[in-house]
Amino acid sequence: MSILESAFEKRNKKQNKVEKVKSLKSPMDSYTKLEEIAKGGYENLTKEDSSYFLKCFGLFDKGEDFMLRVRIPIGQLNNEQAMRIGEVAQKYGNDYIDLTTRMQIELRYLQIENIAKVLSELKEVGISTFQTGVDNPRNTVADPLDGLAFDNIINVKAIVERLQSLVIENPEWISVLPRKFNTGILGSLSNSCNIFGHDCCFVLANSNGEFGFNVYLGARVGVQSKDANIFVSVDEVSDFYMALLETFKTYGYRDNRNKNRLHFLLQDVGVEAFVDEIKRRAGKDFSPAGQTLVQSQNIALGSNRVLLKNGKYAYKVIVPSGIFSGSDMIELASRAKGFGSGNIRLTYDQNIFIVDIDKSALDALESTTIISKYKAFNNIYFNDMIACAGTKTCSFGVIPNKPDAIEMAHFLNSEIAIESGMVRMNWSACPKGCGVHGIADIGFEGCKAKDDEGNRVDGVHIFIGGKITRVAKEARVLHKTLPITEAKYHIKYLLQTYAQYKQRGETFEDFENRFLSTKYSYQAIGFMTKINYILNEKLDLGIKLELNNEPKTYKKENFEIIDFGMRLFKLLTDESRFAGVDNEFEPILSQPRKITRDEVSIINPKVPKKLSEVIYMMTDPNKKSRASVFSELIVQLKGV
Repeated sequence: MSILESAFEKRNKKQNKVEKVKSLKSPMDSYTKLEEIAKGGYENLTKEDSSYFLKCFGLFDKGEDFMLRVRIPIGQLNNEQAMRIGEVAQKYGNDYIDLTTRMQIELRYLQIENIAKVLSELKEVGISTFQTGVDNPRNTVADPLDGLAFDNIINVKAIVERLQSLVIENPEWISVLPRKFNTGILGSLSNSCNIFGHDCCFVLANSNGEFGFNVYLGARVGVQSKDANIFVSVDEVSDFYMALLETFKTYGYRDNRNKNRLHFLLQDVGVEAFVDEIKRRAGKDFSPAGQTLVQSQNIALGSNRVLLKNGKYAYKVIVPSGIFSGSDMIELASRAKGFGSGNIRLTYDQNIFIVDIDKSALDALESTTIISKYKAFNNIYFNDMIACAGTKTCSFGVIPNKPDAIEMAHFLNSEIAIESGMVRMNWSACPKGCGVHGIADIGFEGCKAKDDEGNRVDGVHIFIGGKITRVAKEARVLHKTLPITEAKYHIKYLLQTYAQYKQRGETFEDFENRFLSTKYSYQAIGFMTKINYILNEKLDLGIKLELNNEPKTYKKENFEIIDFGMRLFKLLTDESRFAGVDNEFEPILSQPRKITRDEVSIINPKVPKKLSEVIYMMTDPNKKSRASVFSELIVQLKGV
């Protein structure tokens, strides 16, 4: 028995409830009855249709209405399609549109009696909603400027169309996988689609002078994909992909829904054994991986205007949190046709490109009503912001999320106007991570927290240090369970450090690589934002603890604590805590200062006694009783 068969046997002795529902009938049975369901309303909607089968076609029953996921392969819409989506949203969906991180569209507030008409009107212009939910291959993402950008080496549209014809347009592939399956394919040098964050990732590469793709497999929320050590040529992509899906379909787990993604199978059998089975099924011994060529972040960095290799321009429209409307889509499509080819491209970060604009027409385009409306959001805080649905439209949401993201971006722009650079701030309303907060420069995961009075309020866990350039890396926790009203100040002080020390045009990701993670522990950074929040927002002392450009603490918490403590003592009293310190940051008490735990508050009456005690804990001459980890201090600071 092979390792795949052994793993399958071990994990599939009992199937989950969804697999039992899937065995009841073909999803197409539900699809063909949509007109009948529409006529009879909710009375004709079975429990199985609502809970599973209609989701195969993007239809999600929200109780009083439906949400519909509209499949937009690699985010490309022609003018007629864009117009039709806008019209459908106007007529049937309260004029509301959500732009998503899979470069597609969600329509909301659709009534059951209009579902068949909506699907029919979309189909008339070549738009499908097939396999946009549950256990199916989801929408494929790519560079939004695929085929147009200067750094685009392989135009992947034809490849994706081939995969669509084999899988998405084939009813035999509907609902046959054990779990959802996300795919990304990048033919460009810049990573503008989170290319390492999918179940299957085709990443631009070079092998012996031939451009193709290195394959990475098995990403999920909180985990980046693994290098499969495979190089596929343009012509080999479909053979590899179909063999991959067949292997996952055959051996994927069908017991625990929470552990049925491809990641868990790879975790048990190893990538090498899985790839060997793909080779066997494809009948090809694919070449080993070549050189991965991802070199940078989004090519549109720092400007709405992007010069294309055909001599024309793409114009990026910033859509806060992806909240759009049918009316705006119609007007945008009209302007796209008036000033360019009429085509638009949706982006992974929930924005829109109008493409193929003459340079001479850019100023006129910017002066139009629709562009002026969204130009107000063209700043470093909105440009690369992502936020998933939140409590208004998602039953899993813990916080409103989209409004929270917008409010914080406005706050930060009013407090710290950074003219150049890039900060990717991603918001997920719950641990499911649909806002991909784990790979953000600064990520937020919704939770419930308690304010100073003990009231239960909307909160977030804060993450920093996610990577998507050259290599992929998950962010690390900076703070757990902060009220959102407090969290915005922590980000303010973090970004003030970025503004103070960043090099010209440096992105936050590059800054975090060069400065933050090399000079300080994450615990020290978190303490810095916490103490500054207390000193300024709670105590209004107008004093800030800053990170040094050249610290001598060696990223060791015990060294960082005494260094911060001595600097805080000086800031709050204008006096020195000790006569000096040696290289190990241990006090030299040749001129000892006999202080008590409330010394700081005695010298400076504005300082609460509890804060004075924390500073004493940081600088206690007795090494054994001195605080050694920042988490201890964070606990003591509660209530200051």
